[in-house]
Amino acid sequence: MTTTRINPASMGGEPGAYSNGIKVEGASATLYVAGQIGIDAKGVAPADFTAQTEQAWNNVKAILAEAGMTLKDIVKTTIYLTDPADYAAFVKVRTAVLDGHKPASTLVYVPALVKPEWKVEIDVIAAR
Repeated sequence: MTTTRINPASMGGEPGAYSNGIKVEGASATLYVAGQIGIDAKGVAPADFTAQTEQAWNNVKAILAEAGMTLKDIVKTTIYLTDPADYAAFVKVRTAVLDGHKPASTLVYVPALVKPEWKVEIDVIAAR
């Protein structure tokens, strides 16, 4: 079994204290994606919830692509929202992004993420 750290340059490269993803390969491959928030490679998060959600999914897609995987390889998602009022907007984006793919999923409401301007965090496990 081998592990590979996944930190796409399109997301700003390697974060200081963690990896964006860890790919575990042997007879099959599993990718554990760290919680992705709606920030771009420059660390900027739009104020709009929908834009943050789209950016978080774009970050997930970048990590999957770097590991040779796609959204269809996601087997589990965990979603953290800071405001229950954002649920409908989140579902709309998730439905469009996953395009009929339905991995196991957990969604929880939390009082806050690390920075007050962050409104959504998505982590996934992918396998193939």
